[in-house]
Amino acid sequence: MRRSLFAAAVLFLSATAAHACGDLLKAEFRPLAGKEKVDLCSTYGGKVLLVVNTASKCGFTKQYDALEALNAKYADRGFAVLGFPSNDFKGQEPGTEEEIKEFCTLTYGVKFPMFEKVQVKEGAADPFYQRLAAASEGRYPSWNFYKYLVDRDGNVVADFPSKVTPDDPELVAKLESLLAAKAK
Repeated sequence: MRRSLFAAAVLFLSATAAHACGDLLKAEFRPLAGKEKVDLCSTYGGKVLLVVNTASKCGFTKQYDALEALNAKYADRGFAVLGFPSNDFKGQEPGTEEEIKEFCTLTYGVKFPMFEKVQVKEGAADPFYQRLAAASEGRYPSWNFYKYLVDRDGNVVADFPSKVTPDDPELVAKLESLLAAKAK
């Protein structure tokens, strides 16, 4: 009897975690300049996420400040910014992962999770970015600092071009609405 209850509890918890994650977050990435991969589903499933492709030598690089502020403001409510450096647009992220990490930390005080360098452009995108684009009607990043807003169930609910800053009222309103909603 006890074994049956334990098995049922494990199945329920597994189903709940998988549902909160969905197929979108079934991916593993190394933290920026790190060695061990992080499972996005187990680490970020059930959270509201803002997924951003970043670059250190771009006119939008100053958005790191607002991304960090957003992450700090809402982290305790189940939110995280996930940064993915990419060199896809005019070579604006040419450094090594160590150089990128040092730049982000020292110049902008970035503490939100940053992951390994990836490709995000259509035709060569990492499978994670392929799923993000597919979930947003085929919209791939067209430049650095393109943003995907993901709900607690792992669904892309909005995407924002580079020129939309992290503190944009529409983005913040959608984020706060998602944080107020419970995961299904």
